[in-house]
Amino acid sequence: MPHTRYPAAISPPDRGPRAARADPGLFLTPPLPRLDPMTKVNLDTNHGQIVLELDDQAAPNTVANFVDYVKAGHYNGTVFHRVIPNFMIQGGGFEPGLKQKPTQAAIQNEAANGLKNDKYTVAMARTNDPHSATAQFFINVSDNAFLNHTAPQGQGWGYAVFGKVVEGTEVVDKIAAVPTGNAGPHQDVPKADVVIESASIA
Repeated sequence: MPHTRYPAAISPPDRGPRAARADPGLFLTPPLPRLDPMTKVNLDTNHGQIVLELDDQAAPNTVANFVDYVKAGHYNGTVFHRVIPNFMIQGGGFEPGLKQKPTQAAIQNEAANGLKNDKYTVAMARTNDPHSATAQFFINVSDNAFLNHTAPQGQGWGYAVFGKVVEGTEVVDKIAAVPTGNAGPHQDVPKADVVIESASIA
């Protein structure tokens, strides 16, 4: 399964202040539908551009974490280091030569958000610790229902989906088809580097 080498979990964020009680004498209207567009991120790779649309309502902490790494330039020059056809492509943690990049603290697993590991969705990679995700992510290249949240325990935690590919699915497919092999302790490593040359907010 998609994984990183960064353990350590953090506590969930505070829930924040309680909402003020509405004046019963006021006429209350239903909440308006969301008007602001979802955040989009451009991944410019040496195989073409992939555009991600991030769901900050379903996975607010995961999206904020990913956007922070994008804005910090963390993903620039990293590689998709693990590629498995008909499964997923994983990146965000290594530079060419499989030099591991430092990360910030791990985040709470938001896989119970209703989003599924369907084809062309993007999710956080992690270790066996459900709350160990940091910077590494993966793009599903098949419907991977076995990665979905089923229960808040063991493997039931699942892998947190936080967005989807809205442009460049053909680039994802191209990357998923590159030749791979072993590199030291790592398996399914592309024989030629698949580089994220830059990641930016669209």
